[in-house]
Amino acid sequence: MERPDLKETDSNQGQALYRLIWRWHFYAGLLCLPLMITLSVSGAIYLFKPQIDAWVNKPYQQLTISGPRNTANQQIEAALASSPGAQFSAYQLPSHQHQAVIIHLLREGNKLLVYINPYTLEVLKIVDYDSQFIRMVRTFHGELLAGNIGSVIVELAACWAIVLVISGLYLWWPRGPFRLSGILYPRFHLGKQVLWRDLHAVTGFWISTLVLFLLISGLPWAKVWGGAFKEIRQWSTTPVVQDWSLGRQEEHAHHQAEEQRPQNGIVLSETLLASAMALDFAPPVLLSISPDNHNLWIIRSQSQNRPLRADAWLHGQTGEPIRIKSFSERPLIDRIVGIGVAAHEGQLFGWFNQLLGVIAALGLVTVSISGFILWRR
Repeated sequence: MERPDLKETDSNQGQALYRLIWRWHFYAGLLCLPLMITLSVSGAIYLFKPQIDAWVNKPYQQLTISGPRNTANQQIEAALASSPGAQFSAYQLPSHQHQAVIIHLLREGNKLLVYINPYTLEVLKIVDYDSQFIRMVRTFHGELLAGNIGSVIVELAACWAIVLVISGLYLWWPRGPFRLSGILYPRFHLGKQVLWRDLHAVTGFWISTLVLFLLISGLPWAKVWGGAFKEIRQWSTTPVVQDWSLGRQEEHAHHQAEEQRPQNGIVLSETLLASAMALDFAPPVLLSISPDNHNLWIIRSQSQNRPLRADAWLHGQTGEPIRIKSFSERPLIDRIVGIGVAAHEGQLFGWFNQLLGVIAALGLVTVSISGFILWRR
C-alpha cells in the first residue's frame, strides 16, 4: 500500500515543478511577446513573395514585340549606360519572349536591378535591390532593419520562443479527469477569463509543432547559430560556397568584393545564352561571369523552392556545359538547411505550405494577444 506521506510529497514536488515552469513560461513570454507578433506579421507577408513579385512586375511581363530582339550584350550595355559607375553582376534569364530582361548591376556595394526592353533597349525601371518592399520585409523579419544587432535580437527571441513553446506544452498537459474541452477546444460558456486562458493554451497546442519547426529552420540564417553552421561546414574535405548568407551586411561585403574584380569587357554570346536557356532551370535564373575564369559563365537557379535549384558552368565561347550540379550534389548540411528554408518560406510544397505558414502566424498572434490579456488581468 502506498504511504500517504509519500503521495503528499510527490504532489508537492509536482506543484513546485509546475510553478517553476510556469515562471519560466511567464518570463520567456515577456521577452518574446512583442517580437513574436512582429515576426509573425512580417513572416506571413513574406510567405507571399512570389505573388507580390508577380504583381509588382506585371507591367514588365507583357511587352509588345517591336522588331528584332537585341543581343544580350546590347542589353547589358544599355543597362550600364543608364547607371554610370555601375558594374555588371548578372543577367537574369527571361521566362518568355514578352518579358523584360533584368540586368543586375553593382555600385558602391549596392545591387541595382535594371529592367530593359530587349526589343527597343529602353530602360523601363531601375530599382535598388534592397529598397524593394518584399526585400525590406525580409530584412525586417531577419534583422529588424538593425543589421547584426537586430539579427542577434531576433535570434535571442527565437531561442526563448523555443523555451516558451516547450514550457507551454508542459503547462497545457492534461491533469485530473479526462476531458476534451479546454484541452483540444476552448470553453466558450465559462466566462471571459476561462475563454482567454483556453484560447491561449489550446491554440498554442495546435500550432506548437509548426512553430517549433519555423523557429529551428530559421536559426541557420541568424548571426550566432548561422556562424556555428558555417564552422561545421568548414570541416568538409571539399569546401563549397555556402548556399545561404548571414544577413544583409554579409551580402554587401560580397558585393563589394565582387566590384573589386576587374572586368575586361562583357561578352555574353547568343550561343551561350541559348545554351543557358536550354538547361531550363527553375526561375529566377542568373547568368554571371565566373570569378576564377573569365572564359567561364555560371548559371544559377535562385528558386525559393531550393530543392529545385541547380548550377552549371558554361564555356564562354561555345556555350558548352562544363559541369552541371544539382541540389542533390550539395553537402548534406546545405540540403537540410535548404529544405528547411524552403518550407519556412512557404515554397516547398505549393499553396498548402503557404497555408500552414499563415495558420502558424495567425496562431502566434492569437497566443501572444491572449497571453498579454491574461497577464493584464
